[in-house]
Amino acid sequence: MNPSLSTQAPPTLTNALLRSDVLFEKEGLDTLIADMGRAIDLALDGERAVFLTVMNGALIFGGQLALAIRTDLEFDYVHATRYRGATAGKDLHWLREPVVSLEGRTVLLVDDILDEGHTLKAVRDDCLRRGAKRVLVATLCRKLHDRCVEGIQSDFNGVDLPDRYVFGYGMDYYEQGRNLPAIYALKE
Repeated sequence: MNPSLSTQAPPTLTNALLRSDVLFEKEGLDTLIADMGRAIDLALDGERAVFLTVMNGALIFGGQLALAIRTDLEFDYVHATRYRGATAGKDLHWLREPVVSLEGRTVLLVDDILDEGHTLKAVRDDCLRRGAKRVLVATLCRKLHDRCVEGIQSDFNGVDLPDRYVFGYGMDYYEQGRNLPAIYALKE
């Protein structure tokens, strides 16, 4: 490891905000998430699904989405990551698997972003391996590019994003800024 890199301070959120554009404000996201909740209610048609949140990114979106869904839900979460505080993904690392039985159940898998889809696909496939009869994927946003892994897509999605590094509304910039009430993108 390069010693000069290990003593380097992590980038600051303040500097990132100065080099970013606001893509979506909270008010617009509130409306989209409310609309998603109504669409999910229709898809569930009264069935009590397992609301499975992918931590940490989906915490903010997941809480807001849960309040927008009127159908009764059972809650659990998983923690799987490829980023571990960096801006580029590596191998999938499981920190917590679901505790609730998924056998014969509909799972609403909730995540902040569908970027390339490695994490979401692995979690979705794990739900099916655990016996889920179907897995519906709800994402706050999806990046528009041609690098998405085959076989994963959002059944419900709030907004489409350009292929830039994004943060805020649950998504982080070096583990900072998840609680920003908007979605930002670093300028190219």
